[in-house]
Amino acid sequence: MTEPYDVLREDPELASLVDEHGELALEPAEDPFRRLVVSIVRQQVSMDAAAAIRERLFDSVAVTPTGVASADSGALRSAGLSGRKAEYVQNVAEAFLEHGWDRAYFAGLDDDAVREELTAVTGVGDWTAEMFLMFALGREDVFPVGDLGIRKGMRALYGEELSRSGMRDVASRWRPYRSYGSLYVWRAYEE
Repeated sequence: MTEPYDVLREDPELASLVDEHGELALEPAEDPFRRLVVSIVRQQVSMDAAAAIRERLFDSVAVTPTGVASADSGALRSAGLSGRKAEYVQNVAEAFLEHGWDRAYFAGLDDDAVREELTAVTGVGDWTAEMFLMFALGREDVFPVGDLGIRKGMRALYGEELSRSGMRDVASRWRPYRSYGSLYVWRAYEE
């Protein structure tokens, strides 16, 4: 069986990152709901701001579908969520409760079906669904081209003129391990 790192080393730009950073792990989150809430918190804010909001949110409410669905929206806003994001996390909580979503539920769905179900919930777009696929479910072949860090990292590695379509073409060389490739691209962006 081919390992992700063997496939990624075939790409000259990624090979040096794999060697430099070693074998990065892609592990499913212990709690898919909590991981989805974290992705919503991270939408369109800096990582530092998201970390502070996440800490206050997790300290102030029980971050479970029942806890978030029943939380006072004022408490969610006091934790640092905008009114809209407070609505989004409650929408997600209600969807988890209504549909019985859990790891086993999503295990039976392919990536496109997961993306379709999640994006039907107001507040969950493609980027959030892709973060869920990668970091909540540990799916190995996701390329989140909508992520700013991915786009900046791809341009740093492969050239400033690279379009999103071109990025997808480059990432197709990493199949079926585009999630792993994305982890290394984020490392390139961070550097």
